[in-house]
Amino acid sequence: MTGYLYQCELALLELARRSWQDPTVEVRMELLDDIEFLDPDKNPRELLQAKHREAAGPLSETGKDFWRSVASWIDALENLSDPADTTLPILRLVSTQSAPPGTFFHYLSAGPDRDETKALERMERTAADDEGPGTTADDRELFMKLTPARRKQLVRAITVNDAAPLMSDLDPSLAKELGITPSDHAQAALDEIKGWWYGMAIKLLERRNPQRMRASVSAQELMCRRDEVTGRYIGRNLPITETLRHLTQAEIVQYNDRLVVTQMRWIDLPDEEVAMHLRDYHYARAQRSEWLRTFKITPDRIDEYEGELHYEWENAFRRRTRRIRDDMTEEQRQTIGQEILDATMDRVADTPLRPGSVTAPWIGTGSVHGLSDQAGSAEPDRQLGWHPDYRNRCKSPDETQEQ
Repeated sequence: MTGYLYQCELALLELARRSWQDPTVEVRMELLDDIEFLDPDKNPRELLQAKHREAAGPLSETGKDFWRSVASWIDALENLSDPADTTLPILRLVSTQSAPPGTFFHYLSAGPDRDETKALERMERTAADDEGPGTTADDRELFMKLTPARRKQLVRAITVNDAAPLMSDLDPSLAKELGITPSDHAQAALDEIKGWWYGMAIKLLERRNPQRMRASVSAQELMCRRDEVTGRYIGRNLPITETLRHLTQAEIVQYNDRLVVTQMRWIDLPDEEVAMHLRDYHYARAQRSEWLRTFKITPDRIDEYEGELHYEWENAFRRRTRRIRDDMTEEQRQTIGQEILDATMDRVADTPLRPGSVTAPWIGTGSVHGLSDQAGSAEPDRQLGWHPDYRNRCKSPDETQEQ
């Protein structure tokens, strides 16, 4: 079990480490290898085998950790590359055990003693030894069945990183790579990022549910989540790149058939107020898209934020609709709807998108209108509206047209 958790946390550490050089790099797990890193074209750049052993003794040249990794790489490369192709992804073994001097592990390290020729000679001698352990016989045989040129090519691609930190020692390295400096909140921030990462890892490993699965996670997403978490403790505000201005009549007209406008018509808002609310909706949507596109915020945080806005709306809605009576006129219901809208706008204007910071009021008000625009199709915990009977009206297209 520790080995599986180690694989998950090592993927996070390696992704954080790469983010400084290439924020576009992406990681996936358990497809071609334990951990894979992809280039911008989604081609595997590196295949990584993670081996965690609590007893940090020496790596064995006949041990199954290494030879099963070799067999795994051979299988993966058959699906990836032409044998004549001279460019292979990096094949990396990360082990908590140490590489003894003079072994092929030592010659395959990334240090100054790397010697691929000596490594290949020792690997071939070990693989061909009939007295080797039966547990690795099939894997060693698979290696020897490769052509000499392919064996040489394979060995050139292998890198061994020995003496890696144990599972219990990963946090300091992870904090360093994430840029989390020692402080009163450092551990809390790190734990929160790791909690998010384990959720992402489940999606990476999910194969049966298309709605839950993720193909990969990018370093940009990780850095964005890091900024969200650390920003909560230092009160860092999100940058505003949109400039508010009144919408033109042509811009307003394009929303006429949208539910966001229909909901405001149901409570008989005058055109001037509809235009004012549409301005918030228009620019909040544009600003949020910019933040997502430039990895200033994650979709997960947007979803959390919309949940917070829905909570504020629900407070306003329930306090005012409890006064509804069957004999109320439509005009009275519209008045209550206007009160719900006004109260919601007041409540959400101060709700920060990034906790601990300040968010422009129109982000909250515009985001609520975004939820109202989806009231006919969203999940129940994201449906909202202004008219006391908005739910029934959203369900009935004919009634919507009549309004």
